[in-house]
Amino acid sequence: MLWVGIDTGGTFTDLVAYNSETRKLISLKTPSTPNDHALGVITAVKETGFELPKITGFSHGTTVATNTALEYKGAKLGIITTRGYRDVLVIGRGNRTQLYDITAVRPAGIVQREHIMEVDERSSVDGSIHKHLNEEQVAAACNYFISEGIEAVAVCFLHSYANSRHEQRAAEIVQKLMPEVHVCTSNEILPEYREFERFSTTALNAFVAPRTGRYLTQLAEKLAASGLTTPVRVMASNGGTWPAVRMANRPVNSLLSGPAGGVIAATVLSEALNIHDIITYDMGGTSTDACMIRNGTYGMNPEGMVGWYPNRVPQIDINTVGAGGGSIAYLEAGTFLNVGPQSAGAEPGPASYGKGGTQPTVTDANVVLGRFLPSDALGGSILIDVKAAQTAIAQIAKKLELSTKAMAEGIIQLAVIQMTSSVKEISVMRGIDPRDFTLVAFGGAGPMHGALIAEELGMARVVIPPLPGNFSAFGLLVADTRHDVAKTEIMQLEFSDISDIRMALKPLEDEARARLRADGFDNDQIRIEASLDMRYVGQSFELNIMLPAACTDTEELMEAFHRAYEQRYSHRDRGSGEVVAFRVAGFGSADRPPLPSVLGGNDLARSVRDKRQVVFNGISIETTVYWRENLPLNTIFEGPAIIEELGSTTVVPPNFNVAMDPTGSLILDRKTTK
Repeated sequence: MLWVGIDTGGTFTDLVAYNSETRKLISLKTPSTPNDHALGVITAVKETGFELPKITGFSHGTTVATNTALEYKGAKLGIITTRGYRDVLVIGRGNRTQLYDITAVRPAGIVQREHIMEVDERSSVDGSIHKHLNEEQVAAACNYFISEGIEAVAVCFLHSYANSRHEQRAAEIVQKLMPEVHVCTSNEILPEYREFERFSTTALNAFVAPRTGRYLTQLAEKLAASGLTTPVRVMASNGGTWPAVRMANRPVNSLLSGPAGGVIAATVLSEALNIHDIITYDMGGTSTDACMIRNGTYGMNPEGMVGWYPNRVPQIDINTVGAGGGSIAYLEAGTFLNVGPQSAGAEPGPASYGKGGTQPTVTDANVVLGRFLPSDALGGSILIDVKAAQTAIAQIAKKLELSTKAMAEGIIQLAVIQMTSSVKEISVMRGIDPRDFTLVAFGGAGPMHGALIAEELGMARVVIPPLPGNFSAFGLLVADTRHDVAKTEIMQLEFSDISDIRMALKPLEDEARARLRADGFDNDQIRIEASLDMRYVGQSFELNIMLPAACTDTEELMEAFHRAYEQRYSHRDRGSGEVVAFRVAGFGSADRPPLPSVLGGNDLARSVRDKRQVVFNGISIETTVYWRENLPLNTIFEGPAIIEELGSTTVVPPNFNVAMDPTGSLILDRKTTK
């Protein structure tokens, strides 16, 4: 069997492939092609030399939906909603985007108010029909949309999670009168209560669907024309893979496609290392993503946001900050240094890439400091231009009357502080001490800054996994298929028992199993996990609590909620609790490739590649450069050191020791101070 995983990022397209016959795992990077991402994917596949008809598994991580939403380049959108609820998306929760700025203006929406059409219909909270759907008004809305050139339509009716009949009928009318337009309903995208969040998520889906759908369809067609016979699967934000055909209709589920792959790969690595509490730190060319994994399990985020809009589909709890290797450093308000979120991207890229970029970036700062000077061409074609990096950094160094190297260190320090904030948001701000965790750093730029992040947070250990530059692509190969099913139903535990909860979950479990069987999984390959959204009676928001398989009574369940609440908010109440939503996650597990086998070298001296001057804390130190593949296993050596490999460079500062363990991971331990 031959599995291929391809992750398309803002700067590079990463590929990892595994041949079960030879038991070899290969990886490569190619420059991304922003104007046609499919071209970059096909180029990467061709560079492997594989015959496409022999590929038996093809998984893809994509940023098309994400970029479409963030750049407001989606479809011209129309919405049909219940009369009286036209302004749900305009008003939202009524919160201010900038609390202390009285002149703050709400960000532009993805739909114009005049393209939100109201129709007569109404379902009650219990699902009963209060007012029947006026089909003539739906047809009139369609005629208006046609005259306005609308490209996608979202149907969002009140309480449709309890009764979806009106939405389904309205969608049928739209599809008949506007056959070329993408149509989706809020019940199929997010069948849960809270109108604003449900309407927003559905609107986002419709907004990004035409562009994402075209991309996935064209990619599948081009790969098929080149000989690929296996279906293309796409990484979803929930950490599972979906058929590309299904994702094309529900692309809002792919907004964390790439980062999710890295988290899945990290869970596999943590199991191999027998380290169960980790924080992932994935730094690419455009952004940095952080996720907490406790007891080998990652959390899900029920409050995701895309710009100003909530996105409530199931997604891994990943926190993103706009700081990456390509982040641009610039002076704001005279002498105020800032780094990111603007990025040089793949084109033109950092100045040191020699592709026309002139603005200073984090990558250029590392080049100036001697930390990033790979001998091999990046992505097979990019050679580092040291002089261009120095010129770019000198532009702002001169304005601040600093040396070029001092300016470069300042840029790195500021980027580290910004990236550290993403880790603090998922740890310190939730009452969790990051010093109790191991930092797993990957991505093209992650290993260069992992030790600096750990030092800033007081963390003692950093792990650099095998293939760090392509680690998210490896996650695509080892990810299960996952389907999430949920329903809103309020059930007070005081008047219920565990059998009532099991009964409410049963139809959701049946649906998850049916979806997985349709994907080709046998019963022994299917795993079901159930969870409940719980709160104290009278509260407005809830916490998600896993339902243990062995749970025998509601008192045990309530105690689990008490513990979770206390951990999050540092206290617990004595009030009664209630369930407001039931959730089931169905996993389909098939064969997956192992972590790459590592032999290591016999002698540390034979792994030495070079020696050069590298700047640490304002001091230029002669530093040994090692080639990772030749490092002997379990041999501890001291920093400073630079460890190079294809696709990434690891920086080991003077106050760290490092060794390569049998999994092929680099283990960096911070030296204790006496």
